[in-house]
Amino acid sequence: MKIMTVIGARPQFIKAAAVSRAIRQHNESCAPSSRLHEVIVHTGQHYDRNMSAVFFEEMEIQKPDYSLDIHDSSHGAMTGRMLAKIEEVLLLEKPDKVLVYGDTNTTLAGALAAAKLHIPVAHVEAGLRSFNRKMPEEINRVMADHLASVLFSPTDAAVANLAAEGISQGKPGVTVVRTGDVMLDAALYYSRKSRERASLFAPKSLWRKKIEDALDKKGFVLATVHRAENTDDPARLEAIFTALGQIASDMPVALPLHPRTRKMLEANKAAGQGSRQNLWILEPVGYFDMLELLKNCRLVLTDSGGLQKEAFFFKKPCITLRDETEWVELVENKANVLAGACAKTILEAVKTMLERKVDFDIPLYGSGQAGLAITKALSS
Repeated sequence: MKIMTVIGARPQFIKAAAVSRAIRQHNESCAPSSRLHEVIVHTGQHYDRNMSAVFFEEMEIQKPDYSLDIHDSSHGAMTGRMLAKIEEVLLLEKPDKVLVYGDTNTTLAGALAAAKLHIPVAHVEAGLRSFNRKMPEEINRVMADHLASVLFSPTDAAVANLAAEGISQGKPGVTVVRTGDVMLDAALYYSRKSRERASLFAPKSLWRKKIEDALDKKGFVLATVHRAENTDDPARLEAIFTALGQIASDMPVALPLHPRTRKMLEANKAAGQGSRQNLWILEPVGYFDMLELLKNCRLVLTDSGGLQKEAFFFKKPCITLRDETEWVELVENKANVLAGACAKTILEAVKTMLERKVDFDIPLYGSGQAGLAITKALSS
């Protein structure tokens, strides 16, 4: 059976690495007639080396069979170009199923191109909902779910969301599988290798001493900001960086800076004028560096979906710089708090989460076997 995997953004590389590894394990243990042949298409949505190529190298993902090099456009233009190019590859390869991940423009384009050619779509992370249709990611994930015939849901809440929209096990042509989260698979597997491969912690790294000095004192905070709702709104961006500056006056803040955020900071001089004392501005980091930052930090502030979960995997309290989250179980279990983009609210949340005792042993995301569950369903 031929499976075409369509990916294009950093979180998708991490998820695909877990599933591709499970596919290789499956192929090693079964008869040739039962093996899965994976064809990887990289749309190019994340094209910066530190956002793309480094992940393929670090995570030992096979080189993409097709690199479409589509990026740096508006949502409509990017999705349209991806749709046309992916269709060309589908007509050439004729896969049995198309596998898409998450909620990006790549996800929507891959699902739509396959559905129009009557090729079954399998969607990893199906059923997530923020219930905010102003978010492009929400549109992408809803559309992908309604186009998919095989839906891999990471949580019980995601399965319930699908059922509420009429997508449930038993509906003709639909299979819903509660798999757990593939990002937990990746975190468990790669964290064993991360210290020896993390460049920030290399013996001659300029950052190693800063991090170790911070760990000898109060520790440090890990922050990421990249969502359009924050970067493209000058008031939100300024409020977030005002809060980060104030946090950094008490405890260092490590901030791997997304290229879009850097660009918007340069354009929005007010946001860039806050305190930079102990605000460590890093280039985008690879997966092993991010794992080590997660392992060693005291607290995470982020508008990323994936990092909210990764914080939980490594038992770190999290503050989400958004007004809602698709990972509602983290908020319900008090591992995460929504702070939006109000400086006062963010600072209050920091105080709360540093003092809060959180039960990180609740099995919200499975046991790290999601990739195997997905592979089993794909091969059946």
